[in-house]
Amino acid sequence: MTEDNEQVDSLASSLEKDLLNAFGPLIYGQLLYKSLGYTSADAFRQAVSRNSVPVDTFPIEGRRGKFALTRDVARWIATQKINNTGKTNQEVKNE
Repeated sequence: MTEDNEQVDSLASSLEKDLLNAFGPLIYGQLLYKSLGYTSADAFRQAVSRNSVPVDTFPIEGRRGKFALTRDVARWIATQKINNTGKTNQEVKNE
């Protein structure tokens, strides 16, 4: 498991650097919901209302929508990649 953690850390660091350079410290809107694998804004809103979004999201006063830290999104993506590589779709569904 330690090897997996090291792989997640390495990939998350690389993703975070790329995302920070491209989008800054916060991700929001279409970029946020697409990065988390939601197919639409409505699907993301539903997940928010059910408290099932896989990263912490928060509002910002005077702004519409939800925001997430770029590093949280990068870590979530890296974790999904490392933990699910080599698994069949059925194995992932059964977890």
